[in-house]
Amino acid sequence: MENNELLDAQEMEQNEVNIEQEVVNVKREHVVVKPEEFDWDAYENDSVKSDARKELESIYDKTLSSISENEVIDGTVVSMNKREALINIGYKSEGVVNMNEFRYNPELQIGDKVEVYVESQEDRTGQLSLSHKKARALRSWDRVNQALEQDEIIKGYIKCRTKGGMIVDVFGIEAFLPGSQIDVKPIRDYDIYVNKTMEFKVVKINHEFKNVVVSHKALIEAELEQQKKEIIAKLEKGQVLEGTVKNITSYGVFIDLGGVDGLIHITDLSWGRISHPEEIVQLDQKLNVVILDFDDDKKRIALGLKQLTPHPWDALDANLNVGDKVSGKVVVMADYGAFVEIATGVEGLIHVSEMSWSQHLRSANEFLKVGDEIKAVILTLDREERKMSLGMKQLKADPWEAIEKAYPIESRHKAKVRNFTNFGVFVEIEEGVDGLIHISDLSWTKKIKHPAEFTTIGAEIEVMVLEIDKDNRRLRLGHKQLEENPWDVFETLFTMDSIHEGTIIELADKGAIVSLPYGVEGFCTPKHLVKEDGSPAKLEEKLDFKVIEFNKEAKKIIVSHSRVFEDVKRAEDKANKVAAAPKTAKKAPKKAADTMEKTTLGDIAELAALKDEMDSSAKSKKAKAKGEAPQE
Repeated sequence: MENNELLDAQEMEQNEVNIEQEVVNVKREHVVVKPEEFDWDAYENDSVKSDARKELESIYDKTLSSISENEVIDGTVVSMNKREALINIGYKSEGVVNMNEFRYNPELQIGDKVEVYVESQEDRTGQLSLSHKKARALRSWDRVNQALEQDEIIKGYIKCRTKGGMIVDVFGIEAFLPGSQIDVKPIRDYDIYVNKTMEFKVVKINHEFKNVVVSHKALIEAELEQQKKEIIAKLEKGQVLEGTVKNITSYGVFIDLGGVDGLIHITDLSWGRISHPEEIVQLDQKLNVVILDFDDDKKRIALGLKQLTPHPWDALDANLNVGDKVSGKVVVMADYGAFVEIATGVEGLIHVSEMSWSQHLRSANEFLKVGDEIKAVILTLDREERKMSLGMKQLKADPWEAIEKAYPIESRHKAKVRNFTNFGVFVEIEEGVDGLIHISDLSWTKKIKHPAEFTTIGAEIEVMVLEIDKDNRRLRLGHKQLEENPWDVFETLFTMDSIHEGTIIELADKGAIVSLPYGVEGFCTPKHLVKEDGSPAKLEEKLDFKVIEFNKEAKKIIVSHSRVFEDVKRAEDKANKVAAAPKTAKKAPKKAADTMEKTTLGDIAELAALKDEMDSSAKSKKAKAKGEAPQE
């Protein structure tokens, strides 16, 4: 601490010496006295009159500027090199500023006026300490606001890239330059602008967040606006101009006509179909275009490229007529059909109804896809309207012309399931030949509520032709007819009062569906589902059932479980009554004897039939266990 104070005291003494020396120099320059009048003794003794000294000091002070620390003043560049610039602010010594602070202004020259901030009048080396960067920062917001208000053109240094644009140093403030405001044309390489100094206009200031937005495009637009007006005034429909590809999108190409932009829609690039404009043009390519249309203000200009070449329909073979076969490539697909290009720019439509002889209209995508090379027949040809319709199915014979020979009644075929309805299954035997299997013609034995219970869409099924409707192009088909009618056999197996083992597979309020042997099903009402112990039968329970009704035409079998044990009990009761009858009955009147004889014979006959049924039921169970058919 003492050392520092000693150094400061020495420095002050040295400064006083310097000042006195400068005063002496000034005296020598400004005070003119005759040699004989000068008091050399007083000078040597430093005893010049105080009034004269004060006058000389005043004259010296007037030659220097009055400056204060932390003040922003203007200075002049008096010298500069790669490292630093020497700035004169009118003080007794010049200040030095690092050249990095002038990086935004590479055109700085000696004699230029610059603003500086006085950090210190004298540093430890006696040097005036100045800062240009701090001066810019202190005045930056005033300068930025002034530039916005006066629409002033300012210079800025592009420091780096950022999301969506660039960061620009303007008066020491980091301003944002949006990518869209760099140039009038889209910028593809932002990096080429980094570390460059450019001119800008301040377009927006957010005082709350202290954000500044600048634009270089605004300077260019003002210049181009005049050129644009001159070009627009000369525009005419049909005029051919040279332009440059400015931007390419999926729907078209933007062309720069020299300050005015026009759009070539993708459909006006080529007579043929293209998937993207890049197939025809590329960025910065120069090409001739024709003006097709523009709005009243001529701000939206529609251009064309293909219109500069002859229309392909005009060059279409004059000998091409309806009925001729042509080859082409599928270029566009739609649900209703396909567009086929038979020559560049010449297309024909194949409607989905002309792709197959089938009456079931489906999506065209099931038959063709983009890029397919196909052959077709010309169905219609209108050269004036430039329209053509084609057909594919005409290359094949119509299968319905000789349907009786190809698919005679009772012939058997394999078909593919195409669709379901509540009443049946639509199938396709071959392309263009469709038929219907009614739900009642699917199975002899199963009661099918919906075709989905029997088969699936896309499955292969065997069918028999039952009926041909050539006019409506329909076949009535059957599936169950491929087998013999099992109900002819069932009639002999499921006779009245015959007993069979069955399983309850469905149970409802109205009754139960019972699965009987040989895949046949029977129906049992609730009162016939009561078991011998009085409890109701349950789902999936196996029981013996007696046939109480058989209808071959309706394919219906009514069964009963209760009747199995009820009839046995009834027969046993009758047998017990006969055995308990008194022998004196022989002496009864003849009429009574005849009646008793008839009853007894009837009971015996019933007992014999019951015995046969029980024997038959036992044999059926044994045969079923061995895997043999029961013998009736």
